[in-house]
Amino acid sequence: MRMDQQQQIAMVQHMQAQSSGMGQALQPSVTYDVMVKEQFIPTSAGETRVLVYTPNRKKDLSSGLPVFFNMHGGGFVLGQADGDDAWCRLIADRAECLVVNIDYKLAPEHKFPAAVYECYDVVRWVHEHAAQFSADASLLAIGGHSAGGNLAAAVCLLNRERGDELPILLQIIDYAVLDVAADPAEKPDFPEAIPADIARTFNAMYLTEPEDAHNPLASPVLADSFAGLPEALIITAERDSLAQEARTYAAKLESSGVHVTHKQYEGAAHGFTHHGDIQMAEDAWYLMSDTLKAVFAR
Repeated sequence: MRMDQQQQIAMVQHMQAQSSGMGQALQPSVTYDVMVKEQFIPTSAGETRVLVYTPNRKKDLSSGLPVFFNMHGGGFVLGQADGDDAWCRLIADRAECLVVNIDYKLAPEHKFPAAVYECYDVVRWVHEHAAQFSADASLLAIGGHSAGGNLAAAVCLLNRERGDELPILLQIIDYAVLDVAADPAEKPDFPEAIPADIARTFNAMYLTEPEDAHNPLASPVLADSFAGLPEALIITAERDSLAQEARTYAAKLESSGVHVTHKQYEGAAHGFTHHGDIQMAEDAWYLMSDTLKAVFAR
């Protein structure tokens, strides 16, 4: 039975209360010297809040900094950009780039495809106003975690659909949900994995109609073609029900001629870059930042 909006909101509030007891989120072992500025960008969803990170050790901004756009996780219904704050500082410093951390609007109030177009609009606006950010408009990358990884992949597909108007060089897909059409109960199961009933609830809250699940902008792994998409860094956790669909996404990209770097973290569970072992988490964040720096330097 499909929940009405009041039931969905009550479920979100319940899950928010539960998640508040998950314990302290991981923090980097090093403090990074980064300037952070809050800004509001006009998008199809209204004014979208972003946090913009500029590395202070990069003094010469005359040539413009590359830009990485980050999207947080939370099943499309939970979380906010601030949850990635400490790690966006790490990326900005280590990759010597701007980081635009997008606080996209959440379901169920803002259902699919609202967040996809909202995130795309942020990337396009920053690209068109690069001088305001001392940014290099020709060097863009996008990435996200869990649901945010879904949005990153969807933005890449939408950009290709629109003739590659945005020069997105790299997509970082971190333990993302890439198939919301498949029944979560049919996905690989682990004790640490997101329970199938919770995953179903997230999907139901996000989608406007059940058939939307088969739209590649909702389930990027179901795209008809993967040719011409940006290079990808794909990170999976061994004990995550979503790892298989990310491996499938990686294989489809590679078979279409897209360069893919895939690293699976053995023994890791979903969300390990934010909760779990700090050494394993930092290894993943260092991989993200080092890959960004290498791609931007080409």
